[in-house]
Amino acid sequence: MSALTSCLEGEAAAIAAAAQRLNSAQVEAALELLAGCRQRRSKLVVTGVGKSGIVARKIAATFSSIGLTAVFLNPVDALHGDLGIVAADDVALLLSNSGETEELLAIIPHLRRRGTARIALVGRLGSSLATGCDVVLDGSVDREVCPLNLAPTASTAVAMAIGDALAAVWMERAGISPEDFAINHPAGSLGRQLTLTVADLMVPATDLEGLSPQAPLAEVIGQLTQGSNGKGSLGAAWVQASGDPRQMAGLITDGDLRRTLQRHPPESWASIRAGAMATADPITVAPQTLAITALELMERNPRQAISVLPVVDPARPGQLLGLLRLHDLVQAGFSTNPAAERP
Repeated sequence: MSALTSCLEGEAAAIAAAAQRLNSAQVEAALELLAGCRQRRSKLVVTGVGKSGIVARKIAATFSSIGLTAVFLNPVDALHGDLGIVAADDVALLLSNSGETEELLAIIPHLRRRGTARIALVGRLGSSLATGCDVVLDGSVDREVCPLNLAPTASTAVAMAIGDALAAVWMERAGISPEDFAINHPAGSLGRQLTLTVADLMVPATDLEGLSPQAPLAEVIGQLTQGSNGKGSLGAAWVQASGDPRQMAGLITDGDLRRTLQRHPPESWASIRAGAMATADPITVAPQTLAITALELMERNPRQAISVLPVVDPARPGQLLGLLRLHDLVQAGFSTNPAAERP
């Protein structure tokens, strides 16, 4: 066994031992205080010094990311005005392996005076910090994995694991859904899937010039090749209904062009008009449709793969609002394998 493997197993063993050592009644009391934060719309204030402070920052970040407002309070700055961030309805989580960190002990009386509930995550149950808190979580370890038994290693791993476990159980009890989670992670894969809609990614109709049903073949080819209004090629052109510049009579794709030319002899091409080339009933999508759903529609269409979807107003069928391109979805980070995107 390598030294590295031994250290990893030592930390894993410390976490496993902590799981057995934790007092279930104290854990439940901590979870009830955290549940109260959500009910009261108050926040979790996490604090610690040194390596415990780094762990405290991570715990605060984790809770914030899953829907419980949490902040890190630097205990050194707390006594110089930063205590103003703490309200009576808040819950304070204080981390210290020794349980005797002076900076944390100094703010305990002020938290008590405000009526702020206090949870201690400590390495010594009989410590001063544990005595000054309402709930005490046992984060003790037999020894650090550091060969000198000095550097915070196993103890920080245990504190981090307990913080993660509290967050996970809180999340389950609060009924946090993938949609809730995505709200705070809009840039991630899940966030994109559950928040971005077709309207967010489509090229709006105001940027698209429609073709008259009587437009000749040359104009159709020009639109498919160069696009309209300087927007470049979209891979499709839309045909306006007679008498309504925003009503779509059909959609012409590169495939429609090829099939039309294949059906007609070259000598008749000059007589071909846009209206005759267009697909009159293309598959469409509503603007509020999730982008991931639109991608699945494009790729799982039984007729053929779709590279452009017209976006129409569901209240006014055929009223064009924009065009959604497969290119736009890929650029936004969606996979062209929809099954791989689903959570």
